[in-house]
Amino acid sequence: MTSRRRFSGAAAAARVTGAWLRLSPNHRGALWMIAASLGFTINSAMVKTLVGEGLDVFQIAFARALFSFALVLPFLLRAGPSALRTRHPGLHGIRAFAGAAAMVCGFYAVGQLPLADFTALSFTQPLFVTLLAVLILGEVVRWRRWLATAVGFIGVLIMVRPGAATFDPAALVALASVLGIAVAVTMVKRLPEGESHATMLAYFCLMSLAITVLPALIYWTPPTLEQWGLLAAVGSLGVGSQAMIIRAYRAGEASFVAPFDYLKLILAGLIGFFFFSELPGPWTLVGAAVIVGAAFYIAHREAALTGVRTAARRKPLPPPAT
Repeated sequence: MTSRRRFSGAAAAARVTGAWLRLSPNHRGALWMIAASLGFTINSAMVKTLVGEGLDVFQIAFARALFSFALVLPFLLRAGPSALRTRHPGLHGIRAFAGAAAMVCGFYAVGQLPLADFTALSFTQPLFVTLLAVLILGEVVRWRRWLATAVGFIGVLIMVRPGAATFDPAALVALASVLGIAVAVTMVKRLPEGESHATMLAYFCLMSLAITVLPALIYWTPPTLEQWGLLAAVGSLGVGSQAMIIRAYRAGEASFVAPFDYLKLILAGLIGFFFFSELPGPWTLVGAAVIVGAAFYIAHREAALTGVRTAARRKPLPPPAT
């Protein structure tokens, strides 16, 4: 009986593997992106739950970094001391600090804002990356991307409405979190090829632990067994979702895969409604539509330009003149 069950289990796994391999690379990438969007949204919901139950954001961030580092540690041990060896410690330090600060700000903001509002504001990342690409990387940005960036920030103003009676300062903290992520992304672009993903994750986790350990101890609240489970899930799901993002872009074309990330907004709205009784207001919907539209256009333009550059590199050189 046991051998029969093993055989049927192996056959089912083989069928699933075969069906997965029959999918096109773009469709596999899309499924990875959908899974990552769901993972990030559930992660935000768990953080929101923990903040609502009285745990401090530094405590949550410390636990997130600790559990994430525990998952990365086996890969570091396998790689040996070379995993932390780099010729660019400054860039890694800036990237890790920006990412750690973004994590703390994001945990605070998601605890204070409706889940859909926080998710919509997170889509301003391409807008900040565009600005930083000019300021830090010296990239040339054409007028279309500048116009899309300006439109996107108008969407932020529609959502946040500074000066209105309903203005929530936590929205500014959410934008600070997105800015930190944009700085981290820009630093990745400045790092030369060859710097491993495990090295980046290790520096991020170590910097996060260094930043959050003291405040976490000061504001520590003993978690219940259920809260320990949520803290472990936040750490593991955060790393897992990042890994799925990488797999999504490695499997499919960026222009095809990227739009599926916007499913996060729908997922956040549904989870916010069913689990936190949150209902997005009309200004949130209008502003979110403007932000997502601008971000989608920037991503589309970037993918198109990348395709042009790749085609130009692959174009054979003309024969020398005789």
